Amino acid sequence: MRARRDGVPLSLGPVRRQAFLAALVLRGPDLVTYRQLLDDVWGGEPPGTGHRVLPSYVYPLRKALDTVGAGPDRSVILGGRGGYRFVAGSAGTDLAELADATLLARRAKSAGDHDAALEHAGRALDLFRGEPLTGLPGPLADSERRRLSRQRRALHQDRVECLVLLGRHSDALDELMAVPLARPHDEPLAALRMRALYGSGRQAEALAVYGETRGRLLDELGVEPGEELRRIQQAVLRRDDRVLLGRPGGPRAARAAVPAPRTAGDEDTGNEGAGREDALRRAPVESPPHGPAPRPGRPRPQPRHNELPGDTACLVGRETELALLTAPVPPGAVSVAVVDGTAGVGKSALVVRAAWMLGDAYPDGSLYVDLRAHGAGHERVDPRRALRRLLRAVRGTGDDLPEHGPDELAELVTAWRAATSALRLLLVVDDARGAEQVRPLLPAGPGSRVLVAGRQRLPGLDADVRLTVEPLDTGGSVRLLRTLLGRERSDREPEAARELARRCGGLPLALRIVGARLQNRPSWTLEHLAARMSDDARSLGELRAEDRSMAAAFRMSYDQLTPELRRGFRAAGQSPTARFDGLTLAAMLDRSREDADDLLEDLVDASLLHQPQPGRYRLHDLVRAHARQLAAEAPGQAAADRAAALGLYTAAGRIAGYWGPEGFPTGPDATAAPFADWREATAWLDDAGGELVDVVAYAADAGEYDHACWIAEALAEHLARQGHHQEARTVLETALTCADMATDRRMPASLRNCAGLVDVHLGRFRQAHAWFADALRLSRGLGDSWDRARALAGMGVARWPLGHVEEAVAHLNEALELAARLDDDWLAGTVTCNLGAIHAKDGRHEEALRHYRAALSVAEKNGRPGTISVTLCFVADAHLALGRTAEATSLLRRAVDLAHEAGDAPLRANALSRLGAAEHAQGDPHAAVDTHHEALSTLTEHTSAWLEMQVRTRLGQSYAAVGRRTEARREFRTALALSEAGDHPRAYGPARDGLESC
Repeated sequence: MRARRDGVPLSLGPVRRQAFLAALVLRGPDLVTYRQLLDDVWGGEPPGTGHRVLPSYVYPLRKALDTVGAGPDRSVILGGRGGYRFVAGSAGTDLAELADATLLARRAKSAGDHDAALEHAGRALDLFRGEPLTGLPGPLADSERRRLSRQRRALHQDRVECLVLLGRHSDALDELMAVPLARPHDEPLAALRMRALYGSGRQAEALAVYGETRGRLLDELGVEPGEELRRIQQAVLRRDDRVLLGRPGGPRAARAAVPAPRTAGDEDTGNEGAGREDALRRAPVESPPHGPAPRPGRPRPQPRHNELPGDTACLVGRETELALLTAPVPPGAVSVAVVDGTAGVGKSALVVRAAWMLGDAYPDGSLYVDLRAHGAGHERVDPRRALRRLLRAVRGTGDDLPEHGPDELAELVTAWRAATSALRLLLVVDDARGAEQVRPLLPAGPGSRVLVAGRQRLPGLDADVRLTVEPLDTGGSVRLLRTLLGRERSDREPEAARELARRCGGLPLALRIVGARLQNRPSWTLEHLAARMSDDARSLGELRAEDRSMAAAFRMSYDQLTPELRRGFRAAGQSPTARFDGLTLAAMLDRSREDADDLLEDLVDASLLHQPQPGRYRLHDLVRAHARQLAAEAPGQAAADRAAALGLYTAAGRIAGYWGPEGFPTGPDATAAPFADWREATAWLDDAGGELVDVVAYAADAGEYDHACWIAEALAEHLARQGHHQEARTVLETALTCADMATDRRMPASLRNCAGLVDVHLGRFRQAHAWFADALRLSRGLGDSWDRARALAGMGVARWPLGHVEEAVAHLNEALELAARLDDDWLAGTVTCNLGAIHAKDGRHEEALRHYRAALSVAEKNGRPGTISVTLCFVADAHLALGRTAEATSLLRRAVDLAHEAGDAPLRANALSRLGAAEHAQGDPHAAVDTHHEALSTLTEHTSAWLEMQVRTRLGQSYAAVGRRTEARREFRTALALSEAGDHPRAYGPARDGLESC
């Protein structure tokens, strides 16, 4: 809040005093009672002196704001019975100016004076300088900030709409960039953006905005767009200038391509909707904007030649793609659009619908040729056969066609170009497999348009538009089912309809087959069919109806591949994760990464594989099921591929973990893995993200019990270290069900040790002890020294925080002896640190420091930055306890850097929090607050409760030290309110004590 007199700033004092003045101004000129002022400024924490504190705010404000010599009766702040009021008098406020400018802007806009409205709205917006009432405390300031922000946003919207209505579409788009979003799915702003893009001639982008907004609404809120946004979308499809730009017809409408036909399933269903669509299709259509004008003086074929197949009555969810395919094209050249996509995704239906929408704009005819690239050999149409058919279509006769012979193709191409040079044609080429099939068919007439559809991408064909048709989302799939089955039947079972949509993977062909089966079986419920499609393999078997079958469609694509690509496709189906990279395929094929990447790119071009991001690939669920069925025909090879892929994950986990490959005495050798070091292995695992859980589940389902256990053993520490404790527990739970069936008899004990380790990370020491005790029993039964040492160490780590120090020391000492015999450096370092921590707990800090230094020597020999960082934290704790704050601070800064290098977010948060404590002890609590905030910023939803409690408690202690007690209480309360806070007494006590001291 700011005040000026004659341009000179006035001092209004601290933010609480400014909030008091803001309450008077905002509620002025009415009397504001003491109670209201206390509520407005202090909320639920009023000062202990109550309203008696208010005069101490009034006096300095009067001194700052009143003119010299003004007494209390002429002050801008007048006292009254039980309160105060603000009387502006000759003083002006920007609130009053804002109200005036806003009113004038809205009046001008209502009167149709958009220039004036633009000017007044701009004047109103100029009054905003950053966030309103920024930094002012209290409930009133909070609510007014929200209200003024809404008003600012509304003014921005009014300005944008005025710019659109004035035809200043580029300015409107620039203005939209400055509009503060209320939420990411802001429908009014999306509608304005669509209108501005449309006015700029960017219809496809306008429709893409609608698609993005609709997707966010469905994903985040589970609702469809509101009526107004849907109205704007329909207007864009119709190119309705009156609705979008506020003007009738005009040049754009006079040249509009074809009004988008109403899609059955969008609003209405049944024959009535289809009839309306047919009527629209037959209606006369103007030529496309900026398209070729009719050539005068040349006869037209009457009636216009049309070979297009019938249009489907229910094309759903393809508005954006249709807008792209029917957008205006340059008039002086032949325009080519290439559409590709996997089998059954609806490419042919899309290009046929686009052709019907465009057809009347091409007066010399609409031609269609199906090359049948995925048909039987005798059905395929080569360029010679296609050209003969096309020439007969445009000439009306088959006379004078070139004879069969070595130059036949060249002569046919010459004849075709001569025949079409004076024509403006629309040509649809369906089911094309290669550019060499399509190039000879391109007409020569300027202004002609060619729509090409096929499963194979055609990078060798020059094209103006390239479009990959993706499967429908769940909402679009359900709409198509509703269209096919009728609203009443599909809406009776909404959950089953969504499940069927998911099982069909958004492929229209699969959805049509499902619709046909349900239409022919009226006694079947949607839930019954969904149950029959309970997994991908069963879904593929159910998706057949007479001569239509998803498996057959996929098989046609597969049969077109080279033997090398078929091998790669079958192997890709064995990937244990939905998304995978070239390294996974390289391992299965025993090829180089470069060779595998090339194979994957070829499969993408064949539309058998998706590439959601560079270097990551994905098979459609049904395509993956088909690949696995094909692989099952050679079970030996499939098993080898599976084992190679799973072995890659085992190796990556072992190399990435703090234990290192040498920390795993049984199982596959990781030294031959294609990872240069732990960094590469960690990055590769990070790319898999949440799908690591699926790897173990896949191995278990495939009966690869050893691999399931080895991968879980290798990943548990990696996942726990990154804070993904739930994922770590899930992989271990899955693997434990396989442990007794694994040939590696060490697994039952080892997996229990891993489960105990995860609970230690979570601070759940009692549960951890139970796991370690069970592991100790099993390892002793097998004579397994390796897991016995880890179980003993784990029991020691879990017991001393619970007060069982002597027992813990005995376990740790026994584990240390075993670790030395086994040459297990990681275990030796961990045990030594814990022995040092026990000494520190009893106040023997020099002895603790001796243990920590020994552990640090082992960690530095190991060379893993994470292990070194953990040990440095212990060393720093000892220095801090001994009063050596400078040494502690230096060590902790190094620990923070090493944790960052290791990519260990929880460790970095812990090191930062300890660094803040060291800075606090060093006498710099302000620096400590900043460091604790940095630690807090690294916490995630996966952070354990005890670590967050420690970070927040230390932050609260530093807040209290600098006198910011409100913030300190907030942090202590947040720490105590965390779930499982009561399970961590060592962290709970300091938080409780801190709150009581505030």
